[in-house]
Amino acid sequence: MALAAAALRRYLLLLAQEHLEFRLPEITTLLSLCGGQFTGEQEIRVNSPFWILNIPSEEMARGLMKRTVCAKSIFELWGHGRSAGELYASLKNYPTDKMLPYLQSDSTYKIRIHTFNKTLTQAQKIKKIDALEFLPFKGRVNLKNPEHIFWILEDYGMNPNDVPEEPIHLYFGRWIADGQRELIESYSVKKRHFIGNTSMDACLSFIMANHARVKPNDVVYDPFVGTGGLLISAAHFGAYVCGTDIDYNTIHGLGKATRKNQKWRGPDENIRANLRQYGLEKYYLDALVADSSRPIWRKGMLFDAIITDPPYGIREAPRRMGSQKETVKSVEKSTENHFFVSSSYHLSDIFFDLLKFAAEHLVMGGRLVYWLPIYRPEYTEEIIPRHPCLKLISNCEQMLSSHTSRRLITMEKVKEFKDQDENSYLLDGQYLPYRGHNSFREKYFSGVTKRIAKEEKDNQK
Repeated sequence: MALAAAALRRYLLLLAQEHLEFRLPEITTLLSLCGGQFTGEQEIRVNSPFWILNIPSEEMARGLMKRTVCAKSIFELWGHGRSAGELYASLKNYPTDKMLPYLQSDSTYKIRIHTFNKTLTQAQKIKKIDALEFLPFKGRVNLKNPEHIFWILEDYGMNPNDVPEEPIHLYFGRWIADGQRELIESYSVKKRHFIGNTSMDACLSFIMANHARVKPNDVVYDPFVGTGGLLISAAHFGAYVCGTDIDYNTIHGLGKATRKNQKWRGPDENIRANLRQYGLEKYYLDALVADSSRPIWRKGMLFDAIITDPPYGIREAPRRMGSQKETVKSVEKSTENHFFVSSSYHLSDIFFDLLKFAAEHLVMGGRLVYWLPIYRPEYTEEIIPRHPCLKLISNCEQMLSSHTSRRLITMEKVKEFKDQDENSYLLDGQYLPYRGHNSFREKYFSGVTKRIAKEEKDNQK
C-alpha cells in the first residue's frame, strides 16, 4: 500500500518550447544534482510542453525549479486523462488525505487555466472551472493573493494548423514553484556592460551551467573565456570562476567596441565589471592571457567543471602561440604594444587539447561542456571527439543554418588520468574522422555563398 501511495506522488512539469533538445539533459542533470534520479518510468513525450515526473519529494521539486531555465512551472499532479471524463475519474481516485491539507475552510485558493496551442474565451474557462465542483474545496476564493493555486492544463497538440476541438491531454494539479525563466531577461546580453561579437546568449549560458552540474563553491574554468558570459551563469549558481584567452585586448577590455555607435571600449569594460554588475564579483578569481594549447597549470585535478565555447574560425581563423622558427607565422600587436607570434590552430587540435586538458584537470565526476560546430551533411556520431577518461553524457543540436549547426557536448570524468592517456586519441586511427572539423570555416562560407547566389538569381526573375 505504501508503494502504491508513493507512486501516486507525481508531478507535472510545464516546459518552455525553445531549445527542445536541451531540455531532457538539463532536467535529468538537475534531478541528479538534487539527489533524485530520472528513470524510464517517467511519462515523457520529448517535444511536448507537458512531462509527468516521479519525484520523491516536494522539496526536490522546488530544488529543481530553483535551477532550470528550460521549465516554466511544476505542479503536484492530482489527475490527468485524454478526455474531461478521464480527468474527472482520475481526480476522484486521488487520495482524499493528500488533498485535504490544501482545501481547509480557513485557507484561500484560486484555479487558473493554461492551454497549449489554443486560446479559450473567459466563458469557456469559467465553464471548465465550474465542472470541478465535485472536488471538496472548503476554503474561500482569493484571486489576488491565495495560499494555494490550482491549475487546469490542456494540451491541444503540436500542430498550429490542425488544432483539435477538444484537448488531447488534460491535467489538474497544485502549483508548487516556477522555474528561472526570468534570468534570461535579467542577464540579457543587451543589458550587459562588457560584450563582444560572440558573447553567449544568457539562456544558453545557464543551460550550459546546468548541464555541467555547477553548484555552490565549485571552481569553474573557461579556457576560451572571451567576454566571460559563461562565467556569469556559473557564478550566479555560487561557483568561483576563472578563465583564459589568447586575446590580450579582450582580457584587458581594450580596443574597438562591439556596440553600435561606440568606437572604443571604456576603461571599466572587462570581465570583472560584468560580474560586479550582477553582484557576483566575490566569485571572480581571475582571467589570464594564455594559450589553451600550452600547459600553464600545475598537474592535478583543479576544476569541478569546464564550460567553454571554442572558436569555430567563422569570423577569423583560430590562433595559438607560435615561435620564430615556424614557417607560417604572423606578428600581432595590441593597443598596449603587446606583441606575440601566432600560428594556425586547427579545430581538431583545439578539441583534442580541450579533452586532454579536461581529462587531466577535472575532478572525478566533474563535467566538460563545450560547443562543437558541425557541417550537417557530413555529421555522424563518430565525429564527436572522445577520450578514455571522459564519458559522453549528452549531445544536443542547435541549428546555425540549413547546412551547419553546433552541438552542445557534455562529458563527465569517469577515470583517473594517467600519462598513457595523454595521446590516446592517436591510437587505432581514431583521430582520422575528426579531421573534417578543420574545414568547417570553408564549408560554412560555401553554404553562405551558395545562398547569396540563389537569392540574387531569384531576385532577377
